Amino acid sequence: MLGTTALTAPAFADDHLRIVDDPVELTIHMHWPRAQGYEVPKTGEPYPVELKARELTGVSLEDATAGKNSTDSLEAMNLLIAQGNMPDIVGGHLIKQPVNEYGPQGAFVPLNDLVEEHAPNIKAFWDSHPGLKEAISAYDGNYYYIPYLPDGKYGRAWFIRQDWLDVLGLEQPQNVDELYDVLVAFRDQDPNGNGVKDEIPYFARQWEEVNRLLTLWDARSSGSDTYHDFYVNDEGKLVHPYAQDAYRTALSNVAKWYAEGLIDPEIYTRGSSSRDYLLGENLGGMTHDWFASTSGYNSALADAVEGFNFIPFLPPESAGGVRMEEHRRIPIKPDGWAISYTAEDPVTVVKYFDFWFSEEGRLLSNFGVEGKTWDMIDGEPIFKPEVLNSDSPINSQMYLEGAQIQRGYWQDYRYEWQWTSEAARKGIELYDTEDLLIEQFLGVALNKEEQTVYDRYWPSIRTYMLERQQAWVLGSGDVVSDWDAYIETLNDMGYEEVIEILNTAYARQYG
Repeated sequence: MLGTTALTAPAFADDHLRIVDDPVELTIHMHWPRAQGYEVPKTGEPYPVELKARELTGVSLEDATAGKNSTDSLEAMNLLIAQGNMPDIVGGHLIKQPVNEYGPQGAFVPLNDLVEEHAPNIKAFWDSHPGLKEAISAYDGNYYYIPYLPDGKYGRAWFIRQDWLDVLGLEQPQNVDELYDVLVAFRDQDPNGNGVKDEIPYFARQWEEVNRLLTLWDARSSGSDTYHDFYVNDEGKLVHPYAQDAYRTALSNVAKWYAEGLIDPEIYTRGSSSRDYLLGENLGGMTHDWFASTSGYNSALADAVEGFNFIPFLPPESAGGVRMEEHRRIPIKPDGWAISYTAEDPVTVVKYFDFWFSEEGRLLSNFGVEGKTWDMIDGEPIFKPEVLNSDSPINSQMYLEGAQIQRGYWQDYRYEWQWTSEAARKGIELYDTEDLLIEQFLGVALNKEEQTVYDRYWPSIRTYMLERQQAWVLGSGDVVSDWDAYIETLNDMGYEEVIEILNTAYARQYG
């Protein structure tokens, strides 16, 4: 299986999708990076998806988004709550933390009973995905929002210049030692053939991806799809990867590779354009990046770089003999929507939420309006040729339709598979031959006292961890000789207190 693509059985016949007899208007705050409001950006017109949903359900959403002048969704949420008079629905980016904080205080409606009694499609999703409802629950045991639920398994993969390997007569590296030898060869043996020692063996668009190399020495860089996150260790306890002994050994090796020129010397400063530049100039040898977008360079650079072949390969075995892919698609995002305390008819709102988990609602939220952006062909939703062949990315086109936006909905991986290149598809199938993925930490809900401890200590601890990490990689100090002092400083800064409250919350939430 490449992803959880099966649709939930529709709870209503086609003529029963209507939720109300007479049309109803609900107000909504919808703030997310692509749009600060529930409307087509710039034009202010209703989304085509919204218009279709109105037709099917009898419920229309009217924009009442706060903080439209800011692109910071948390800032907009704080402004909304400070105003007091909230719209019926509060949705968008990163709502989990504020909703779980203010929900138990009465700002949002608990959804447990409402879903159980009035939302059969959402209930069916929870029943078929055990543990996810608990992952979004607040500290009082209730949950207050319906999340955006990604679909599919794999996100990022290891990519390597197969054409460079072929030129040098090398095989794909199968373990960390072989990878080291390959990167040295990329550095020294002129695989791009220009007579200049200008190759960058390992590079990354996000500097945080240099930390993925930690896994090659059995350490971790994160426990979720968020960089630098906590993870659950083998004893079932939450810890942070940058406070573990394995990190000391792993980072010392990453620093060694950096000092030897195997890692981009501008890894911390080159930024998001590094992939375009280093591949376009035939300089980059290996990276860790998204399957779909990275595989697209084979066609994009086919004419510019002779023989260009940048393909996914299996993660090399670690020093301890483990082959793993640390990054995966998280099953729950902290995005979605909630019902505010001002909603006069929460039952109608939750039925509306449930519509998006019906077969028709799920197709609408993923692919847009049938006949406009896609057609049903042999039982499969297929984007129209003008959508697939557009110069604009599919996701960008969908955002303008009102599909794939950060409402509470269940994504359908078939949406992405259609515009995933053949090279990426083969890479995903390759990754599926091994048991590579690891369990993710899905977060905890802190009570007021725990949140106070977390806010008091964690931001400064995290900053210190990242400052020391970058300094060690760049050669300022040595992680091995500095380790005891580093751990002592972490504890002086409150690391143990943070870990204690997180584990208390974790035990409470997940039992």
